[in-house]
Amino acid sequence: MENRISEISSKKNGRIKIGIIPGHFATNHSHINYYVDMTTIKTNHSIAKLAATELANEYKSTYIDTIICLEGTEMIGAFLAEALTQNGFTSINEGKDISVITPEMNANNQMIFRDNIQKSVYGKKILLMIASASTGKTINRSTECLKYYNGSLTAIASIFSATSDMHGISIKSIFTSDDLPDYKTQTPADCELCKNGVKVDAIVNSYGYSRI
Repeated sequence: MENRISEISSKKNGRIKIGIIPGHFATNHSHINYYVDMTTIKTNHSIAKLAATELANEYKSTYIDTIICLEGTEMIGAFLAEALTQNGFTSINEGKDISVITPEMNANNQMIFRDNIQKSVYGKKILLMIASASTGKTINRSTECLKYYNGSLTAIASIFSATSDMHGISIKSIFTSDDLPDYKTQTPADCELCKNGVKVDAIVNSYGYSRI
């Protein structure tokens, strides 16, 4: 698979790149025709900081109390909080404190927040930071969780997004479907590749991929 990988540079900053591998991949709820490799953005501190700076420009006028990080985006979330609150950055959040947290997943794969962290969610304005927005299932699950804990979802940020909004909230991302116009996500039952007898290359999730 690695010999098929190519890179796409962000239109916002050419130093920010993702890797893409064409093929047939299965997630836990859909089949996709590209694996989008975001490892460098998630793990390289200088690239993560560049990505966070670009996203911060989208939220200058959005009041944010807490950033909830999913899918390995904790470093980007921390840099995003720093960028939004730093002195000299013309933002409604300049000089304030922003919490950066990650939910726990229980045995039923439900998002939960323990008692000691709920104060960062209850009654707070939340920015959800995710790696990829395609089917919207992660966002839907997060929305339901926040309702339970009385958190207000006011912003959604992602590294890659194949959709522009969810629940009336615009999704701000570094890469969009315009950067990957052939990208498709389908349910397993509707997957064109499966119907054409194309073997699944790998099982993928936010941690990476496992070849079959």
